[in-house]
Amino acid sequence: MIKVSLKDGNIIEVESGKTVADVAAMISENLARVAICAAINDKTVDLSTKITADCALHIYTLKDEAGKQALRHTAAHVMAAAVKNIYPTARLGIGPAIEGGFYYDFDFATPIKVEDLSKIEAEMDRIIKLGGAVERKEKSRAEAGRILDAAREVYKIEMLNDIPKGEKISFYKLQSFNDLCAGPHLKDLSKIKAFKLTKITGAYWRGDAKNKMLTRIYGVAFDKASDLADYITTQEEIKKRDHNKIGRDLEIFTTHELVGQGLPLLMPNGAKVIQILSRFVEDEEERRGYLFCRTPFMAKSDLYKVSGHWQHYKDGMFVIGNELLDEDILALRPMTCPFHFLVYKQGIKSYRDLPIRYGETAYLFRNESSGEMHGLTRVRQFTFSEGHIVCRPDQVNQIFDEVLDLADYIMDVLGIRNDIWYRFSKWDPKNKEKYIDNPSAWETSQNEIRKILVRNKIKFVEAEGEAAFYGPKIDIQTRNVYGKEDTLITIQLDLALAERYDMNFIDENGEKVRPYIVHRGSIGCYERTLAMLIEKHAGAFPLWLAPTQGVIMGISNKQDGYVEGVYKQLRAEGFRIQKDIRNEKVGYKIREATLKKIPYMLVAGEKEESAGTISVRTREGVDLGTMPVADFIAKIKQQCKEFK
Repeated sequence: MIKVSLKDGNIIEVESGKTVADVAAMISENLARVAICAAINDKTVDLSTKITADCALHIYTLKDEAGKQALRHTAAHVMAAAVKNIYPTARLGIGPAIEGGFYYDFDFATPIKVEDLSKIEAEMDRIIKLGGAVERKEKSRAEAGRILDAAREVYKIEMLNDIPKGEKISFYKLQSFNDLCAGPHLKDLSKIKAFKLTKITGAYWRGDAKNKMLTRIYGVAFDKASDLADYITTQEEIKKRDHNKIGRDLEIFTTHELVGQGLPLLMPNGAKVIQILSRFVEDEEERRGYLFCRTPFMAKSDLYKVSGHWQHYKDGMFVIGNELLDEDILALRPMTCPFHFLVYKQGIKSYRDLPIRYGETAYLFRNESSGEMHGLTRVRQFTFSEGHIVCRPDQVNQIFDEVLDLADYIMDVLGIRNDIWYRFSKWDPKNKEKYIDNPSAWETSQNEIRKILVRNKIKFVEAEGEAAFYGPKIDIQTRNVYGKEDTLITIQLDLALAERYDMNFIDENGEKVRPYIVHRGSIGCYERTLAMLIEKHAGAFPLWLAPTQGVIMGISNKQDGYVEGVYKQLRAEGFRIQKDIRNEKVGYKIREATLKKIPYMLVAGEKEESAGTISVRTREGVDLGTMPVADFIAKIKQQCKEFK
């Protein structure tokens, strides 16, 4: 007999060799009916897994994320089986469950199109209705190799070769479909009540642009048909807020194949919003004591070798030059910290000079993988509210409080405080090659950040392995309309790079001392923030941020002179106003301005011209009546002030 510790703290004795399903039945008939998979000592396993030693056991149902993941993973295998039935020459890549759904990568002999998804869905439906058990079989490495070699599954053979020696090798059989997979899966297909294939994208094998581009098919799966109906309804609502569509419809940004992926072209509307944001941020940072720098877009590789970026981040950089030709190797900057450190080193610094706050609205360049790039949220060139604060060790708490306060203020102004959460990103001591190897510095800096978060009464989650290579950080996280998590603002404590760049200050005893460095964004990546604001407001920006705040039009061309005068008056007051003197009906002009999400439509007819007034209408369709131009100016001035 062996002892099994359950989630509720109870310990039961079971006969060695019993399966997880057997133990679920011992606990209760209902649990046995709803059990999906389990965790034995924190390792997720199938219900068919035998228990042979004392352990902690947590049985998952579809109420648990692990249970939902098993259902999605099984649906991915159903899709792979359907694809192989329809396209026997297709080669299999990977097919995991992901947050909210699943995908599978395929190498098709002939590319498929979105229209082909319905054919795959029909075959999936046939497979699910046919049913049957999902069977797990362990194989020897040699036997697994023979199976995959006979099937010519070249990608699976590569995956097999990466499985460490001594680790169990498992296949899952679903009707006639057999696939190398670690699992877990449903015991049968009966719980997949509804599914839908959602899109096709390209994805490099293993995310490496040097490898072949495969076809990735995404899907969703549920245990209730009503959940799929809710999903479809939600997706329709999401489409109304998707920045990738709205941003193009409202001429905020565009892309072009001649420019390249991940390199959006900001059109005048988008450029204006980012200009407004950057001026606001720069003015606020200057008010808080920041000194602004302007540094080069590129540097020799030597600069990044000192910092460690070359060793830890080279694959994410754009490198220029050829070492074989004995050329200087340059790289476009992925961040500005090394440049700011060299600015600091110009001249001797006293302890009285610190803290020194450097800021820069910087253009940065990162070689994002093809599969990661999307709209404005992940791009290869972006604008960043870069900042580095060089301080004494005794000033770290004060500086973090200042930086958190600045981030809080900006989030309040943008109206996104309820859309974010905090993540404490730590190093992974089991993966030291990713980081600067100084365990004591990591321990010290992580303890400092944890204390700062607790002192500021900030709720946070911890994420091991998400730190920068030189230090832990606080990440302010958000989600886009599709639920994908992104980092908005990052605040990092750096105890390493000051030594690498030989930065110091003279303390009160006349001794050279290493400073601490805080790396921070205040609004983060402007393009990503713009994407988030487009989705939050569905393109209807608040007045202070709207690229065009109003459009003035006449009822007929007889009012063109008056329209021109009011237009100039409003422009002189600093408002972003357009005029529409086209020979079109005023109703058509109003509808067009409404579709463009312009906050105010100002209409002038004979009566308004003679009285020196304008008729004011909002994009929501509210008629505010007729008012003197001066009253309208006062109204929108007050409305713009209120955002602060």
